[in-house]
Amino acid sequence: MKKVFLIFGLILTFVGNVKAQDLYDRATVQTIEVFFSQSNWDALMDNLASTTEDYLVADSVRINGISFDSVGVKYKGNSSYNANNNKNPLHINLDYVKGSQDYQGYTDLKLQNGYKDPSMIREVLSYAILEQYMDCPKANFANVYINGTLRGLYSSAESINDNFNGAHYYSTEGAFIKCNPVGGAGPGATASPDLKYINADTASYANGYELQSNYGWYDLVHLIDTLNNNFAAIESNLDVDRALWMLAFNNVLVNLDSYSGAFRQNYYLYKDLNDRFVPTVWDLNMSFAGFSGGTGSGTYTATSLDPMSNSTSTIHPLIVKMLGNATYKKMYMAHIRTIVQEIFASGDYVTTANTLRNTIDASVQADPYKFYTYTQYQNSLTTAVTGGGGPGGGSSIPGIQALMDARVTFFNSNANYILVAPAIVSYAASNLLPTYGETITITATVSNETSVYLGYRMEHPLKFTRVQMFDDGLHNDGAAGDHVYGAPVTMNTAELEYYIYTENANAGLFSPQRAEHEYHTLLTVVPLAAVGEVVVNEIMASNTVTADDNYGESDDWIELYNTTAGVLSVAGLWLSDDPVNMSKWQIPAGTIIEPNGYLIIWTDEDGGQSGLHTNFKLGSAGESVIFSDGMFLYDQVDYPALLSDQVYARCPDAGIFTIGDFPTFAASNNCYLGVDEASLSMDISVYPVPTTGNVFVSSKENAELAIQVIDLQGRLLYETTSSEALIEIPSAQWNAGFYHIRIQEGSSKLKTVSFIKE
Repeated sequence: MKKVFLIFGLILTFVGNVKAQDLYDRATVQTIEVFFSQSNWDALMDNLASTTEDYLVADSVRINGISFDSVGVKYKGNSSYNANNNKNPLHINLDYVKGSQDYQGYTDLKLQNGYKDPSMIREVLSYAILEQYMDCPKANFANVYINGTLRGLYSSAESINDNFNGAHYYSTEGAFIKCNPVGGAGPGATASPDLKYINADTASYANGYELQSNYGWYDLVHLIDTLNNNFAAIESNLDVDRALWMLAFNNVLVNLDSYSGAFRQNYYLYKDLNDRFVPTVWDLNMSFAGFSGGTGSGTYTATSLDPMSNSTSTIHPLIVKMLGNATYKKMYMAHIRTIVQEIFASGDYVTTANTLRNTIDASVQADPYKFYTYTQYQNSLTTAVTGGGGPGGGSSIPGIQALMDARVTFFNSNANYILVAPAIVSYAASNLLPTYGETITITATVSNETSVYLGYRMEHPLKFTRVQMFDDGLHNDGAAGDHVYGAPVTMNTAELEYYIYTENANAGLFSPQRAEHEYHTLLTVVPLAAVGEVVVNEIMASNTVTADDNYGESDDWIELYNTTAGVLSVAGLWLSDDPVNMSKWQIPAGTIIEPNGYLIIWTDEDGGQSGLHTNFKLGSAGESVIFSDGMFLYDQVDYPALLSDQVYARCPDAGIFTIGDFPTFAASNNCYLGVDEASLSMDISVYPVPTTGNVFVSSKENAELAIQVIDLQGRLLYETTSSEALIEIPSAQWNAGFYHIRIQEGSSKLKTVSFIKE
């Protein structure tokens, strides 16, 4: 069983080009219309907001002219919601009643009402900045109508849910935590998602966090314990770089309705394929000093909020621990300099802000329930606005440009900010056209440094490995002491993603400066498959249980097989279900198949999802699968009607097709597909399922079994042969996810069992 490498960064670029404008296109204002049969819908939703926090079912919701029946709608928010408001924030759940409903793949709409934001752009502008440095929701604007009456202009931010996690973190099975206290934050709240260690009892954390997955409390407590009591191991439990970007962003933009503020909230944690929690920022409607709750550590002035704010706090352990580590502090300050210089000192944000204001200007004027006057809106970029903000008025909200111009001036005289970092003069690879399996050297020429590191990964979903680079003359780095540093990398991948980090006693610097969110790339030279070298090997046209994609969906799939003993590229080739149109879906750049390896492509008509997802679906009644270069045919398979979880597969691999009841997902095909299932039965059980540790195979076969464990990317993780009655598979250290165990007895019996590792 051979590994399959998918270059997800390029895949994301590809699908982004296919879908240029969507629900969150910032250049447009969406139209969302809600229709209730009840004339007292507002009172009903107020009652639900104060009691069960459940949805009121709308007869229909229409999004840009497309209607959806029986949709859940409710008020959301804490300080931004008030029963006396004419315009409250909304959560619209398209699949609340009908589970198959979505708009362009989105099932949830989160709409903010502009409370405490005379500019109306704080949320959208903030996400437009943040997306340049870490994964975050998309956001734009929508005019909302209820029962035919305009309620006003809202900002609309993508929901952070399983779809978001699948798209950005490549799985949906991990522990998923919403870091907001139950019942909301505020003065007098008794719980906070502050990441402080209380004790080992998971119940002690239940009021400070909201569990969004079926499990995860133990994972969360383990993270908190590691952060507070075993910080040396933090990189095995937390994506440190994204945490540093989050803290840097919060500080520069004075976004204090966040972990960096008094209530330490409004972020999510998701445990990804690397078994690390990844933070995602949420709820930016009060960034740019729109939040009056403060830092939690005494008084402060927004224009001069220090980057070391809360570094000695008793209630912000994440900040204290990160800034207490010399290297992490330098990385954090490097990220702060990048944001300040790229976005604010350059004036880039003003251009973006004015573009957004031009987009929404007419909608702001027409908004009957806006919290601020149109004149206040017009002045809000440069002038502080007092009042507004709903019932009871509001405090002074600074003008965004006035605030950030003052912030730039402050940073330019801040002692930590003006420390001089090393300079990365150049970087290079010893071979710009490496072959597969070749060991090359990455070099960097640096000045004013004390140490240099290389961060690299072989597949996009994986975490970066950071290793030291050397200037000793022994690492293909030239002469010792010449400030040229080198580190070797073996190109067992289609593409290498890497960055350079260097530091001295005072400061650090990344190349590229947006690392790890952005990175340098080096492509491996891999020959394109010729006709006959790669074939369609297996087809599943009605998948319900065999395998799930990284979105947790049981989609149909096609398996390609490399018939050769060499690695081959299939990038740029095409798949289709229409013989008249062979160029339906193009395989993304960077996609290769290892020697005698397999590649799974999901035929789910979800071309907008990350990974290999086609823009067509297969029909279980039978149709064609065409594999080509767009002009010349590589392979065509006309498969018959298939029952649920049946496959049409070649046996042996690349051999003759037959219908079978035993799918072999990303693995050697079962050559006993046509044999009656009863004759292949095996007295085998697998437990515990799901498991948090090792998994066991219990056998009463009294025969030697060949066992393989394969992940959803088709990678062989483990194999053994044993005739023991109880076989232990060492899965305790594996990432959380979905796995397949293939158990074979001789040449006549085969069984595949799936299990989840939590």
